Amino acid sequence: MTAEVYGQHKVRRARYAVGAVFAVHGAVTGSFATRVPWIQDHAGVSPGQLGLALAFPAIGASLAMPLAGRVSHRFGARTALRGLIALWTLALVLPSIAPNLLTLCLVLFVYGATAGVSDVAMNALGVEVENRLERSIMSGLHGMWSVGALVGSAAGTLAAHLGTDARLHHALAAGVLTVAGVAAAGHVLDLQPAEDEEPPPRFALPPRSALLIGAIGFCAVFAEGASLDWSAVYLRDRLDASPGLAAACTTGFTLTMAIARLAGDRVVDRYGAVRTVRTSGVVAVTGGLLIVLAPHPATAMAGFALMGLGIAVVVPLCFAAAGRSGTHPSLAIAGVATITYTSGLIAPSAIGLLAQATSLMVSFVLVTVLSCGLAGLAGVLRSGDRVKVIRPDAAVPGPRP
Repeated sequence: MTAEVYGQHKVRRARYAVGAVFAVHGAVTGSFATRVPWIQDHAGVSPGQLGLALAFPAIGASLAMPLAGRVSHRFGARTALRGLIALWTLALVLPSIAPNLLTLCLVLFVYGATAGVSDVAMNALGVEVENRLERSIMSGLHGMWSVGALVGSAAGTLAAHLGTDARLHHALAAGVLTVAGVAAAGHVLDLQPAEDEEPPPRFALPPRSALLIGAIGFCAVFAEGASLDWSAVYLRDRLDASPGLAAACTTGFTLTMAIARLAGDRVVDRYGAVRTVRTSGVVAVTGGLLIVLAPHPATAMAGFALMGLGIAVVVPLCFAAAGRSGTHPSLAIAGVATITYTSGLIAPSAIGLLAQATSLMVSFVLVTVLSCGLAGLAGVLRSGDRVKVIRPDAAVPGPRP
């Protein structure tokens, strides 16, 4: 086997490894989300207090994300990712043991911080593998995250149905996912910084390019958060759908996103990031119009399915573009991730406040208008075009996890 063939084999193996890490990361989120009612009862918090506590994961993630590049520079990509993914999977046990509001807020802050740094590390590494393969893989990687979230939520649903204590459920899940995550991370690219390379700052404002790319991600994640949390309510309250049909709408939206992400790389390779996102914006806007103008549930369900199809590949392409911009890709990825996390945090409450002041239909008019931003801002992704990497086994300048 020649050195070039061996190098390509290592990169392909690294692709599957980082895909497995994405799936593990998603499985933690799915496992947690399904047991939130149990955690609320165990901690003895009201719905309003629970809403306050659930803001802390995003706060922790936003503050910790810029540290990912520093950690990777200090320990190297492989060691850093193994440690960070282990911290994230083990953090799953914390929320279920919180006895009150204060401790729940504290542990959710830690939970979010470990989620954020591991998120940046695996996305930056995914961009590096994509560059070396010279074809799109980020959409598929995020599709693997969605698959992991679906598997985790399915296991959590079963545990809840059986009445399993969430402390036991999460302890077992954390053990399995830690072993799987660390094993997968052991096969990623072991990138090391150059001897004369300056470490990235611990905290820094994201570059301007990340702000523009993040604006696209903001629009997509706002639509995603609004649809996930409010689609069932929209069908039930506005269109008088049955509870089962309303729940099926949310499930359909999630499945549409997962399938679109798994298939999205072929589209990106054929048409490029800019054309793909512009077309995605048109599809999302069409879905938004169907939702707003829907006379019956079937039309709204089709609209939410189109919304999921339209926004599915946008965030992966934003991370890919951020990872190829500037001299410190991990800082750009952290900046984009912070913006998207913020969007996901404010979207559900913003939709609710606007609906209370006006109506749910007006709230999804806002979602539709923001979806127009996908088509309008898509051109900024052009700066993130892939560059050819000549030596697959060479260390790449910059703190790319």
